[in-house]
Amino acid sequence: MPIKPEHRFFHPIDWPQFSDVIRFARAKGACEQCGRPHAKVVLHLGDGRWWDTAAGRWRDGAGRALKAQPTASEVAAVVRRTRVYLATGHRNHDTSENGPSDLAAWCQRCHILHDGLEHGRRRHATLHRRRAVGDLFLGVYG
Repeated sequence: MPIKPEHRFFHPIDWPQFSDVIRFARAKGACEQCGRPHAKVVLHLGDGRWWDTAAGRWRDGAGRALKAQPTASEVAAVVRRTRVYLATGHRNHDTSENGPSDLAAWCQRCHILHDGLEHGRRRHATLHRRRAVGDLFLGVYG
């Protein structure tokens, strides 16, 4: 996931190498939340359930094996394919804390679920910042 320019200086200069250590040495190329493998195409049903090719079974959004397998008609109706990419994310949303316990290797689904509330907060702050600048220099922001 790209780092916003205003957050770049909160990351160490060797962030790409540090991220590789978290994603591939510690997490062994799989999401630490759900277990999806990096750079593999995964079949999923859009609700978190995904097909684990290595184990030959369906898993839920937390990586646990499903007790009740989806029916063939359900799979045929909604199955999707997604290539999984791991990213290193901050567990506490603080980009200045880069210790190994502060970071996690997540697939794109787990990363966006973890960061969803924080993204909403930042979107809200950006909107208010734009309105303030607009009111200050342009009059009422439209």
